[in-house]
Amino acid sequence: MPGTNILSDIKIADMTTVIFGPYCTQTLADLGADVVKVEPQGGDDFRNVGKPANNRNMGPCHLTINRGKRSVVWDLKSDEGKAAIRRLIGESDVFIHNIRPDAVARLGLTFDEVKAIKPDIVYVHCLGFGSDGPYAGRPAYDDLIQGLSGATMLLPKVDGNERPRFIPTAFADKVSGMHAMYATLAALHHRDRTGEAVHVEVPMFECVTHFLLEEHFYEAEFDPPVGPFLYQRQVDPSRQPLKTSNGWIVIAPYVDARWIKLFDVMGAPHELEDERISDRKGRFFNQDYMMERVQEYFEKQPTEYWLDELGKADIPAARVNDFPDLQKDPHLIATNFFKRREHPTEGGYWETQPPVVFRGQPEREISPAPRIGEHTEIVLSELGLGID
Repeated sequence: MPGTNILSDIKIADMTTVIFGPYCTQTLADLGADVVKVEPQGGDDFRNVGKPANNRNMGPCHLTINRGKRSVVWDLKSDEGKAAIRRLIGESDVFIHNIRPDAVARLGLTFDEVKAIKPDIVYVHCLGFGSDGPYAGRPAYDDLIQGLSGATMLLPKVDGNERPRFIPTAFADKVSGMHAMYATLAALHHRDRTGEAVHVEVPMFECVTHFLLEEHFYEAEFDPPVGPFLYQRQVDPSRQPLKTSNGWIVIAPYVDARWIKLFDVMGAPHELEDERISDRKGRFFNQDYMMERVQEYFEKQPTEYWLDELGKADIPAARVNDFPDLQKDPHLIATNFFKRREHPTEGGYWETQPPVVFRGQPEREISPAPRIGEHTEIVLSELGLGID
């Protein structure tokens, strides 16, 4: 699953940092876009997340999220830097950044100023909060957005521990990055149809709240409400992985006939004689008890046994992988999802391949994540600015 050339005619001036914006532009780079990452002298702070193999500013997270891009270092407060960024914008299809509004105004790179440079620019602003609300202009980080959006209250709803907790991944950044990616593509489509510049705002708070309320608005969506927030199946404490004699397994027998078949597979059809789960309605409303009974049987056999038996019975199931298990997963091996590569300066490393496949399209190798300013001279030459 290497990169494609689908966006090879698109050039992107990228002034995003950390995860939100770079996750968007990394995906666009995988699709073939020429992404020029404009960095300050010290580079994007995310370069130093995780221990590097060889060189400072080349940490593992940078290698993951900035592959396929070219890096330039320009001082945007200098005359030379200002000339370079304006020339780059003039030759780009997209200008994307996550600079706070007051700071971007000081740089002279507001939408109106950029539009004056490139009349049909797609201008994508990755924000913490929409510009029409009272939070506009505030700094935003994944932690803050998880708290504001309600995400930190999801785990307490499941396990009863009242303390709010973060979902342990850069959830808000990456969700917002995906919104920024499709918004950029939609804006490019509009630009191509009309020749007009498009000003896009992608606010993290709104993106993540929208994402969570897709199902968790639930019965409170009606006015007046007919029930609570939260899709109850998602926060059911009993709906969790099951312990086997040698690991963990996830099952999904979410049709009543499959629940009945499950007890047959377990060799325990007599369990369904219990009046609490003896009929469809009882099984629906007493899944906590039913899962308690299932757990008791599952602990008696290894994961491999259950996967085999459940597979023969057409009951969806999967083993629980820990992160080190992923590179041994037979499906990911068969699809070549992990590829070992050699970085020109950092040595060997593993790279996940783009998950989306464009069948029948030419494939190409994705360039490794760049060193700080690695492409400054060549990009300046391409822009006709020369080298001092």
